[in-house]
Amino acid sequence: MLVIAHRGASGYRPEHTPAAYRLAAAQGADYLEPDLVATLDGVLVCRHENEISGTTDVAGHPVFADRKLTKIVDGTAVTGWFVEDFTYAELRTLRTRERMPGLRASNTAYDGLEEIPTFDDVVALARREALRLGRPIGVIPEIKYPTYFRRLGLPLEELLTERILALGLRDDEVMVQSFEPTSLRRLSVMTRVPLVQLVDSESAPNDFLRTGDGRTYADLIEPAGLREISTYAHVLAPHKDLVIPRTATGTLGEPTRLVDQAHRAGLAVQVWTFRAERRFLPTGIDFPTELTRFAALGIQGLFADHPDQAVAALRKPALNL
Repeated sequence: MLVIAHRGASGYRPEHTPAAYRLAAAQGADYLEPDLVATLDGVLVCRHENEISGTTDVAGHPVFADRKLTKIVDGTAVTGWFVEDFTYAELRTLRTRERMPGLRASNTAYDGLEEIPTFDDVVALARREALRLGRPIGVIPEIKYPTYFRRLGLPLEELLTERILALGLRDDEVMVQSFEPTSLRRLSVMTRVPLVQLVDSESAPNDFLRTGDGRTYADLIEPAGLREISTYAHVLAPHKDLVIPRTATGTLGEPTRLVDQAHRAGLAVQVWTFRAERRFLPTGIDFPTELTRFAALGIQGLFADHPDQAVAALRKPALNL
């Protein structure tokens, strides 16, 4: 089973930083997951949101004070500084910081130490660490807000495909994720790398909302929806509540049929996101127990903020995983 380092080892270092990615590789992760957004000049950089005040020190740079704006991003008003308003050279003057300092106070010791990495940086890091550690380490980027960025003249699908080709990434080195089916359909005719359809536990893909398509994520995981996904993607990546829902008391309930149905449609299954902090765990069980409950359903991979703990839980000989 694949252990995918969610934004790097983000339980131990600020997310989407070189330190988080290096640590994830050292902890045994099979894939590093960078979320990708684009700068004004079309460079793909690693941030979960395009608004960067929560993960960088941009607010402390007076030279950029006039770039604080309010924008509508995927239907929501957001105020702050946006990566698409900065050239890559300008973005390099910023330094990263922990996004959840109240929860992960120890990560704040690394605030201000590193630049925002590019997609190319993460690929180079994964290749270096794979060579050093003597085992494969891939990258599994998620393109963020693709419809939004396309309207700005920054088509993430084309930008990423160009980098995949330029870097000579093989199919066994990279998978590409998106929540938007339209984006994955575009990628399916641009590249032959494995594609991953992300599915949330509520609402609908943003591209569907923008075009008036009335389907929701719930429709995508019906048998007909899964068959449609299999025409353009290779992997289904559902929110974990769609695989084993929580009960009213917060305990894990009975598994759904989603994993089996996805397999019948020819899709592998990678589940997100597992975090070891108590506030994220089901009532009455610890992190290793949660992971093994999901692993027992025959999934092919999972996303974890704490890759070392996931590796330890999933690769015990008794599991035969």
